[in-house]
Amino acid sequence: MFPLPTYAIPVAYTLQAEASSVGFALDFGPDQITGQMPVTLADLTIDFDSLANCRFDVALDVTGTKASFPFAEQALKGPKVLDAASFPGITFRSTAVRADGDGASVDGILTIRGVEKPVTLAATIFRQQGTEAGDRSRLTVHLVGAVNRSDFGANGWSDMVGDQVRLDITARIARVGG
Repeated sequence: MFPLPTYAIPVAYTLQAEASSVGFALDFGPDQITGQMPVTLADLTIDFDSLANCRFDVALDVTGTKASFPFAEQALKGPKVLDAASFPGITFRSTAVRADGDGASVDGILTIRGVEKPVTLAATIFRQQGTEAGDRSRLTVHLVGAVNRSDFGANGWSDMVGDQVRLDITARIARVGG
């Protein structure tokens, strides 16, 4: 992680959607299904002096889900898994952010298929390539974690597809106002 100087107030950031990704992976027998979902909304506030003041609200577009092969993509969007027709979005709202080693733990409420569950994601933050030391105008936030799809009623194909969904999120963000 790059050393960053401190600021005294929370700073609003906007997502650079074209350079960001919300990736997922689940077991499919001896193989795995991988994919991505587009972000439709990201409201991000970071306070480097007091992580308790950080706030992350994110919405994903289930209908835009892409998977590593067509059957998986169709099945994920279908009524037995994410049910995109009835629940076209997934949301995450942070409830607490705290220091954890060289990174942070981000607690929040994840809503999938209308079901809300608490989750914790591990986060690290870096300056983007090409920025000067101490420049926090463009950052990369990397988050990882896992959820069980059955916790959200996404039980389809459980005889072939694993329950745990591994999340790998790269959010490239820019400070609002430069």
